Amino acid sequence: MLSTPPESRSHRHSANSGIERSLPYGDPLTHELEHARDGSLGGVFDHVAIAVADLTASERFYRTVLSVLGAEPSHADADLVEWADWDIGPTDREHPVTRGLHVGFRAPSREAVDAFWQAGIDAGYRDDGAPGPRTAHGPDYYGGCLLDPDGNGAEAVHTERADPVPDGRIDHLWIRVRHLAASKRFYATIAPHAGLRIGVDEPDHVQVVGESFSFSLIDDERPLTEHVHLAFPAQDDATVRAFHAAALAAGYEDHGGPGERAVYHPGYYGAFVLDPDGHNVEVVNHNR
Repeated sequence: MLSTPPESRSHRHSANSGIERSLPYGDPLTHELEHARDGSLGGVFDHVAIAVADLTASERFYRTVLSVLGAEPSHADADLVEWADWDIGPTDREHPVTRGLHVGFRAPSREAVDAFWQAGIDAGYRDDGAPGPRTAHGPDYYGGCLLDPDGNGAEAVHTERADPVPDGRIDHLWIRVRHLAASKRFYATIAPHAGLRIGVDEPDHVQVVGESFSFSLIDDERPLTEHVHLAFPAQDDATVRAFHAAALAAGYEDHGGPGERAVYHPGYYGAFVLDPDGHNVEVVNHNR
């Protein structure tokens, strides 16, 4: 599992759970993030967090490629580097390294996809699929993939959409799971409280869809995805409580009951449960 409950972590800024957002005044990402956290960009993840083996190396990788998409860190220190909805932090005894995750970031154009991939290659990072059409994912899907220092996939993707996530934000995730039916059942349980619905539903692939993003649960006999934190936004505290109650009533494991975590910021109200693969799943209302 990715994270201990927030109340047991003292005041550590962790990439693995809810995070106090200490952002510079006037930074354009600050403005965007504030709007995301008060619901006006409700179609995005609240945040996705991973633990990395070498924070300096991973920060260098993500700075290199995400800057091409117009995304710069909204916060960076020795415990946490974040790009609006994408957070990385160091491993420790309670936070093992994240493995086997694929994350796709929204690119404004096909040319930006090319530039993302080329920037990574020029900096010496590993190719995971040169830029080009991926018609299996959609008729106008265009992506280019790299591997981060821990071997997780990082992709820039461009598709024509009426209401895409902002450039540089998380477009989609691929999560390889142990038992697809069990994972689907978990996410179907929390879906009404996390702003989700089931999209593609195939024997080896279940897509869970938000307003402008998605994540896919995959069973393809490749190594499982490990130690990811997913946080979804809520508009009120009652939704957070309903999420937690529904998950526990269905037999899922508590990882931090509903309540305010003022250590992150005043009004931060979240709850945490573990999915069948031990990923830490949160619904949070920022009360802003």
